[in-house]
Order: sequence, then C-alpha cells, then structure tokens
Amino acid sequence: MKIYNSLTKEKEELKPIVGNKINMYSCGVTVYDKCHIGHARSLYIFDVIRRHLKNSGFDVTFVRNITDVDDKIINKANQLGREFEDVVEENIAFYENDLELLKVDKADIEPRATQNIEGMIEHIQSLIDKGFAYESDGDVYFKVREFKDYGKLSGQSIDKMLEGVRIEADSKKKDPLDFVLWKRSKEGEPSWSSPWGEGRPGWHIECSVMSMKELGCETLDIHAGGRDLVFPHHENEIAQSEALTGKPFAKYWIHHGLLKIDGQKMAKSLGNFLTVDQILEKFSSNVLKLFFLQSHYSSEINFSWEKMEEIERSFDRIVNSYVLLETIRELGHKFSKEKKNELEEKSYDEKKSELLDKYYKFFVDRLDDDFNTPRALSVLFDFVKMINASSDGFAYGEASATLEVLKMMAEDSLGLSFEEKSEEISSEKEEELLQARIEARANKDYQRS
Repeated sequence: MKIYNSLTKEKEELKPIVGNKINMYSCGVTVYDKCHIGHARSLYIFDVIRRHLKNSGFDVTFVRNITDVDDKIINKANQLGREFEDVVEENIAFYENDLELLKVDKADIEPRATQNIEGMIEHIQSLIDKGFAYESDGDVYFKVREFKDYGKLSGQSIDKMLEGVRIEADSKKKDPLDFVLWKRSKEGEPSWSSPWGEGRPGWHIECSVMSMKELGCETLDIHAGGRDLVFPHHENEIAQSEALTGKPFAKYWIHHGLLKIDGQKMAKSLGNFLTVDQILEKFSSNVLKLFFLQSHYSSEINFSWEKMEEIERSFDRIVNSYVLLETIRELGHKFSKEKKNELEEKSYDEKKSELLDKYYKFFVDRLDDDFNTPRALSVLFDFVKMINASSDGFAYGEASATLEVLKMMAEDSLGLSFEEKSEEISSEKEEELLQARIEARANKDYQRS
C-alpha cells in the first residue's frame, strides 16, 4: 500500500511504526455552526481511508477531535446573545446528527478540547522550561525561530512567511512570526486557571495534546486534515510537538483537497454556503458520497446541483444491480431448496473465487495506490455492467456470491448503503414476476427469464 506523504512530497509505502498498528488522527470540527459540505468531504474521505486500512488487516485507532473553545465560538455566542456553552452543545448535537445523516461512523475516540485543558497547560509549561515559549502579560507564545525545522511541511522559508504576516501595533509578541499557545481571557469569556492567569488554550496546541494523549504515542502514524490546514495549523502542531518531544510528530501527513461551489469558494457572503442537511434534503447520502469518490481525495472538487443529478443516475445503476441480485438470491432460497443445496454451494464457491480474482483484487489494488477512489469506482462500475448484462444466467448460488462481492466493494470499502432499497424487494407484484422468472429458467426459456 502506498500513500502520498505531504511532508516528504512523495508517494511512499505505508509502514506502521509498530507492527500492524496504525495510530491515525484527523482535525475535527470547530462547533460554532452546522457542518458544511466541505466538512462532509473530510468526515467521509477519512472514514473511507480508515475502512480500507482495516480491511487490509491493519489495527487502526482513529481519533478525531472536537474544538469546543475558540474565538469563532465566542464570537458566535456574543452575536446571538447566548451562553457559550449552549452554542457548543447545540452544534455538537448538529454534528452528531450530520454523521448519522451521512451514515459515517464516529471516530474511535472524539475528545473535546475543554476536557484536556490540564494537559495543554503542562505541555505549554514544558515548552517554556525548554526555552521554546514565553509568557507576555497573560499570553504565552511559541518562539518560531527557535524551532529550526519550522516550515518543513508547507515548504515556506521564514523570510517568505514574514512577508505575509500582519504586524499588529499592540502585539505582545517578541517576533511577528510567534504564535499563541495560551490566551488571556477577556471579561465574560470562558476561562481556566493557569500559571499565567485566567485564560484559554490557543487552537494549535489543542490538536498536539489530544492526539498524543488519546493515541498514547509521541509519533503518530498518520495525521490527516484539509489542505487549508497545512499552514499555519499543521506547521504549528509540528513545531510545538517536536520541540517538546524531540521526535517526529507524524510519520505520514495526508491532506484532502478543498471544495468549491459552481467554481467559487464557498462563503456565506456569496450565498453559496451549503450545510450537510441542506444537501441531504435533496439527495441521499449515497449520492453525496459518490460525488466525493469521483475525485481523488487530494484534488480540488467542484460541487453543482446538476452534477449531483448525474451522479444520482449513476448510483441508481448500482442499486438496480443490488436489487436484482438480492431478489434472485432471496427467491432462490424458496425454490426447490432441498434439491439445490449441493449444487448451489458449488456455484457459490466457484463464482466468488472468480469474482474476487477478476474484480475485487483490482478494486483493492486501486485503493492501495494512495486511496485512488476514482479508479476503484471504475472497477465497481465495470462489475455493475457485468451484473446487468449477465444476470439472467445466474444460478442462485452465483447471485449470492456476486451480491457478496458487490457489498464488499460498495458497503464495506466505500460505506455506501442499500438500506433504503431493501424494502422494495418483497412487494406482491415483484413476487409474481420473480416466480415467473424462476419457472422460465427451469424451462430454459432464458429470453423470457
């Protein structure tokens, strides 16, 4: 298995640090608003990556944090005239509901920043003790120039970064490049006691502390997130983590591409800000997932309603194959069951072996190549085309084997769901038609079948 490592800028063989154990961390949501479609891509694509790693035999522990203290949340609470805690709890409930709507599993561990303040204070104090940070009137800053490898993820030099830094006249920083580890709280803001006074953590320190604590290691196997987080967030995570431990913070860095709406950046000011629930009012989660899968995770992706309608038709092709196989299999169990057991078992084994070798192997090979979902999808649609072209010749055991392999690709690997269609199978009219098909096949009338 090979993955593109944003740190080395190369595609590398995936080799866990310890045995077959993979410790994976992804930056999660900041709960000041509902999840938008860009969040949905992140939540889903890293779920697909986790699925494939687990299906490939790796022992995966996946941590995705929840940022529940941040300037954005405080500003939103003030704007609405509501308590900070109420805004947090409401948006965590929205986030969990979005996961259910998307049919995306939670991470194995989803820590909240406010539950890890003590560890953040300890981390910051250690950085001060080591000379990598300093206190200034209740704020604590990281000394960027003290960390010699700063910029290694984003590929930017210190001088280049300095060109883009806005120098604030009243800044407490010793150097414009320094970033905040701890903020002195203003009156009415959420705060915690610390050696530097009442305050709250900066955003960057949260991920370093929660990832190492929950995964129980100082070097992660995989750190994941959106490309917009490379600088400064992930660059700062590396600096404050490696300055403390003296070890690499993560062996592999994976970043997904960003999302546009009809060619434009998504923004509320442009009126094109789409939340997860708004999308799923019009299309199923399967269609949205298929939209994400049609582009490589690292690529920029462009959303349009017309594109979604096209993808819905594509998904219907997969569903039709599923329903056809399911009905053949279900009715087959009811027809001459005793006489067909031995024969059907043989056809099932032979068919499954054939399909694993002819389709599933190539499907997995595509995912092994940096989780290339567009190429994996091409194998899946070739498989669907074969099903629709040859289903009349399927014996019941063959239909069962084919259905199982279809589920291995679509459900187990890609997290697509056929639940919405399963109830359609047992209608009275379909039972009549299927019984007629059984009789036609028994009489070798394949055209009628």
